[in-house]
Amino acid sequence: MSRCLYQQSLPYQLSMRSKLISTLLSSCVVLFGCTAQAKNKLTIEEVVAKHLESIGSAQSRKTATTRIISGRSFVVFRTAPTGQASGKVVLASDGPKNLIGMSFYSPVYPREQFSFNGNSYLSAFLTPGVRSSLGSFLMIHDFIFKHGLMGGTLSSAWPLLDLSTQKARVEYGGLKRFKDQSFHEIKFQPRGGSECQVSIFLDETTFEHVRTEYSRLTPASIGDRTYGNITTRESRFKLVEEFSNFKVEGGLNLPHHYRIEFFADTQSGTFLAEWTATLNQFSFNEPIDPASFNIN
Repeated sequence: MSRCLYQQSLPYQLSMRSKLISTLLSSCVVLFGCTAQAKNKLTIEEVVAKHLESIGSAQSRKTATTRIISGRSFVVFRTAPTGQASGKVVLASDGPKNLIGMSFYSPVYPREQFSFNGNSYLSAFLTPGVRSSLGSFLMIHDFIFKHGLMGGTLSSAWPLLDLSTQKARVEYGGLKRFKDQSFHEIKFQPRGGSECQVSIFLDETTFEHVRTEYSRLTPASIGDRTYGNITTRESRFKLVEEFSNFKVEGGLNLPHHYRIEFFADTQSGTFLAEWTATLNQFSFNEPIDPASFNIN
């Protein structure tokens, strides 16, 4: 009799064990899901606070009033006319004022210079009356410099240092995955709005600023029917900044490698180029002549 009872209870025991395992697995899935959701449910205030901690202490961030950063630069043009050149780069900032200048040992492409003097933004001409594709894009979307976005944490004008003065809209976009890594996305919209979409990406673990994307799509337009109803194709623009090789300078954790990529696909053709800067000299709190931020 006891053996019969044992034989009858064995399927019951196996069934209960299966249910227990199933319940435990379900709990793990729920727990993992809650953990992932918790990361995505960070508030924008929490994300920005962790990002500021990644730069340095509040005291270090406050005392670094001016910055002069320099190093080597290199440019590669991927579309015709292709070419490359090396040179020097300097980044200077004083509060909201921000300047990025690159000079190259090339007679056809001598420099790029972008500057916001606190009131107005200007891109330098390559030759009289002619700006580069990148310079023209930044002239159209001058809010990029006026809000201190360009140059990221290398600049004292970096908007996340003090959002209260920006009058811009920022929101947390959750975790985004690309290049086999996950990043916290911050969506940035300037005051007054813009057709250019801006996404700031922070490292998932360290909250260091590693990438900013600026993209714009201009729909195709249809011409006057009187002239044959001519249709133009859409135009696409994408500017990407990447930052890496973080090291401490003057109490601040800053990138020592800076890369810019600009892509434009328009009715007149396609353009693709990239600029890289290896930064090796950092100076803080040195007085900067305000005239330095004016481009002649």
